[in-house]
Amino acid sequence: MEPLPVVWFVAIAVLWLGYLLLEGFDLGVGMHMVFSARSENDRRVMLNTIGPVWDGNEVWLITAGAAMFAAFPHWYASLFSALYVPLVLVLLALILRAVGIEYRGKMTDPRWIRVWNTGIGIGSLVVAFGIGAALAITSTGLPLNAAGNRVGGPFAWLTVPAVLGGLGLVGFALVHGATFLGLKADGPVRERAGRFAARWAPMCLVPAVLWTLWVQLQFGGSAWSWTVAALAVAAAAFGWGAARARRERRAFLGFASCGAFLAASVFTGMFPRVLPSTIDAAHDLTVWTASSSPYTLGVMTVVACVGLPIIVAYQAWSYWVFRARVTPGSIPSAHDVIPAVLRARER
Repeated sequence: MEPLPVVWFVAIAVLWLGYLLLEGFDLGVGMHMVFSARSENDRRVMLNTIGPVWDGNEVWLITAGAAMFAAFPHWYASLFSALYVPLVLVLLALILRAVGIEYRGKMTDPRWIRVWNTGIGIGSLVVAFGIGAALAITSTGLPLNAAGNRVGGPFAWLTVPAVLGGLGLVGFALVHGATFLGLKADGPVRERAGRFAARWAPMCLVPAVLWTLWVQLQFGGSAWSWTVAALAVAAAAFGWGAARARRERRAFLGFASCGAFLAASVFTGMFPRVLPSTIDAAHDLTVWTASSSPYTLGVMTVVACVGLPIIVAYQAWSYWVFRARVTPGSIPSAHDVIPAVLRARER
């Protein structure tokens, strides 16, 4: 069997892992802006913690989707065509969230700010739920026929594993975002984020753990996938203990490791399938039946070996440059931008 399909399955898993870990805390911070912040200054502190990096983190989503399209076109076609409804909602939520981040500070009108704050929070919630549901579906299956087409209506994707995956990523993002705020913010935001992680982390992570267990039980997980799942639970316990002790760096590393191990357990548990069929196992799409030609995968490997280190190096540099904490006193005074632009045009 060709090794390159396996290599690219691992590469795509790593890309999704990068997205979940980096964009995960962005989405969590966006939700905390609505659910946890107590004042406008709190929200501005939260937004400034992710301001320099949030758009760069979305590169991992684009890269993961593009890699699926190029390396496994049958996987991409079957999954994305079956998920038109949720993926369109995710796309709209991504747009709403991005516009909200860029436009909320253009005017000081409280109603204007409130609308965009809500947009950021709802957009982050929908994106987290939609991406989590999509990943849960690709790991547990869809009703696919022999041609790889979905059988059933437009909501055939709405299954128990999909809901678990959606809630799992929402819960993980909330915890991951809280521990990130503990690292990057100061003042009341830091204190409330620490209390949230210490109090709610176990409950937030339950759906993700259940999704992982579902995958293991459905496919009779290997010793390796069960071991990785156990490491995820151990990492979560470590992170929770650190959060309760207000050891912020350890809490962040613990919960990030938990998310990484859970994702690794899911991908290893479903291998070699990339999209199982819930109708007949003979219709499963695997890394070998869904992959592109060896030539295509070879060219992609060369391009990835050149481009991926550049992306990683640039993102690492940007995180290093913006490593300082965001304090309430470092937030500049709010001022109107849009009215000033209009007045300048009138002149």
